[in-house]
Amino acid sequence: MAAFDLEEQEQISQIKGWWEQYGKLVTVLAVAAALASVGWQGWNWYKGKQGTEASVLYDVVQKAAAERNAQKAREAAGMLIEKYSGTAYADLAALLSAKVQSEAGDLKNARVPLAWAADNANDPALRDLARLRLATVMLDDKAYDEALAQVQSPPDDAFTARYADLKGDILVAKGKPEEARVAYKAAVEALSGATKIEAVTLREIAQAKLDAVGGAQ
Repeated sequence: MAAFDLEEQEQISQIKGWWEQYGKLVTVLAVAAALASVGWQGWNWYKGKQGTEASVLYDVVQKAAAERNAQKAREAAGMLIEKYSGTAYADLAALLSAKVQSEAGDLKNARVPLAWAADNANDPALRDLARLRLATVMLDDKAYDEALAQVQSPPDDAFTARYADLKGDILVAKGKPEEARVAYKAAVEALSGATKIEAVTLREIAQAKLDAVGGAQ
C-alpha cells in the first residue's frame, strides 16, 4: 500500500512538472481552439445574416424592375452594392438595375452599376457579361472609344463571339469598316461549330454584318 502511495505521488509529481512546463501552452491552445470555433460559428451566422438581408433588397430590385421603376431599382441596387458587395445578390442587382436604367433611357446611370460589376463581381463570367453590357451602353451613348476599350481584353471563351460582334459594331460606328470586318469574321469563326439556336442566330447576324462591310476578303 505504501509502495502504491509512493508510485502515485511520483506520478503526481511528474504531472505537476509537465504542467509547469507545458501548462500555459496547453491553456493558450485550448483558448485559441475555443475562440476559433466561436469565431467560425459567428462568421457563418454573419454570412447567413448578410445573405438574408441582401436577398430582401434584391427582391426590391426585382419588383422595381417589373414595375419599370428606374429610381427604386437604382436606389435598392445601390444600397445592396454598398452594404453587401460580397454577395452574389449585389452582382445580379447591378446587372438588373443597369438594364432598367438603360430601358428608361438613362444611359449615365446604367453605366454606374455595370462599371462596378465589371470590376468587382464575384463571378468572372458576370464580370465579362457586365463589361459586354457596359460597352453596349457606351456604344448607345456614342462613347465609342470608351466602348472599344471595354472589349479589347479577351473574355472567357463563352463570350468570345459576342465580344467580337460588338467590337465590329463599335468599329462600324467609328467609321472603320475594314477593322470591323476583321472583328465580324472572328465572331463568325468563333461560332463555326455552333448548334444551339441562340449561337446559330448570332452567327447568322454576324455573317450578315460581315457581308455588309465587304465580306471576308
